[in-house]
Parts: sequence; structure tokens; C-alpha cells
Amino acid sequence: MNKPFNVIYEDNHLLIVNKRAGLLVQGDATKDKTLTDYCKSYIADKYKKPGEVFLHPVHRLDRPVSGMVVFARTSKGLERMNELFRKRQVYKVYWAVTKRRPSEENGKLVHWLSKNPDTNVVTAHEKEIDGTKKAELTYKRLGKLNDHWLLEIRPITGRSHQIRVQLSSMGCPIRGDVKYGFPKPNPDASIHLHAFQLVFVHPIKKEKLFLRAALPEDPFWEQFYEFEDVKVKDNYLDNTYSG
Repeated sequence: MNKPFNVIYEDNHLLIVNKRAGLLVQGDATKDKTLTDYCKSYIADKYKKPGEVFLHPVHRLDRPVSGMVVFARTSKGLERMNELFRKRQVYKVYWAVTKRRPSEENGKLVHWLSKNPDTNVVTAHEKEIDGTKKAELTYKRLGKLNDHWLLEIRPITGRSHQIRVQLSSMGCPIRGDVKYGFPKPNPDASIHLHAFQLVFVHPIKKEKLFLRAALPEDPFWEQFYEFEDVKVKDNYLDNTYSG
């Protein structure tokens, strides 16, 4: 995907896109153009909207991460989507590629995370200490190709850098993620972590949405394309989430 994003779902209240790795969702000190900027331009051009476009991200992905990002197009949509995320009623699946094999086929990770605001690095602790927040996720090995493992990650909480630091803490840093222990960066500064699937009940229409963001079009991800169709069909979210 060479474009900044592809649209996955769009209506009067929501815009959900597949983000290219390397894009900020919202602005920072770099002043680089953001995914929010690109999406506002898309809405303004498509609907011929004069003036400022109302469009707010409901959550974020780290800059080097690809995949699904939800935007609210109305204040009503923003308020209700924020409530769904707060109540953990948005069910998320990520895919990650690691060089090291997790010792267990599937498992649950629980840590307490602290963040250094000066370095923007998160540390995972085995026990709760002052200033930490609890982080939980489950993981499953999906398969192995060319000495790398594809993992499916289901975060229970939504902490900053959670998946990255928790996988690193069990000895399986994500490919390209030098901040959390992988030995070398990817050429494009991406990491092999992808927000693959979301399931939630539309906050206005009250219909259940099963949304998937296609894997990035790059030579390394391409070897895992064969897993997409199989895993989308039998993903546990499709079978167990009843709304």
C-alpha cells in the first residue's frame, strides 16, 4: 500500500481506514503530515465540504505500525465510540512477526507498564509498582515461514506500546522494532505489527461490524498472505462475539 491509507468502512458517522506504516495518526513535534490530515482532505474533497472538517481519531496506532484506525465524523459518533473503547467493547486482533519462537503455542501475558516521557520508552514489570498500569493480552502462534513466526495478538487492555513491550518481555521482539529489542531496523523504519481486525457494534446503527485491514504490500509481509483467507474465516472473534 503506497497510498497513505485505504478506506475500509465509511458512513455519516465513521471513517475507518487501513493506515500505511510510517504515518503518524496525530501530530507531534516533527510537524509531519499525519493520517488525520490526509483523511480530512479526503472527506473535504469527496463531499465538497468548505471550511474545517470534523474528523477525530478514536484511538491511535504507533507510527511504525500499519493497519486499522477508526475516525469519528460526528460528535455523536466520537462520544459513543469513545464509550465503546472505554468499556472494552471493541474487539481487536493484531498480527505480529517475530524471529524467535514463543515457547507456548498460545498464552496470556500480564504486565504492569511504566513509560519514560523523555525517551518514549515503555518498561514492562512483572509486579505492580507505583505509577504503573496493568496490561493484558493473549497470543497464538499461527505459523512459521522462513525462520519467522506469525503471531495473532488479542489485546485486552489498550496501553501505549503494549504489544511491542509485552512480546519483547517474553523474548520475542517484533521484527524491525529496535526500540524493544529487535537487532536491526526494517529499511523503511516500519515494524511488522499490523492492526488486522476489529469487531464492534456500530454505535449509531446498532449493527455488528466485522472489519479487516489487508496486510501491507511489501515483500516480507507477502509471504504471509496465505494465512489471511484461512484465518479470517475461522478467527475466534467471528465465532464467539455475540454483541
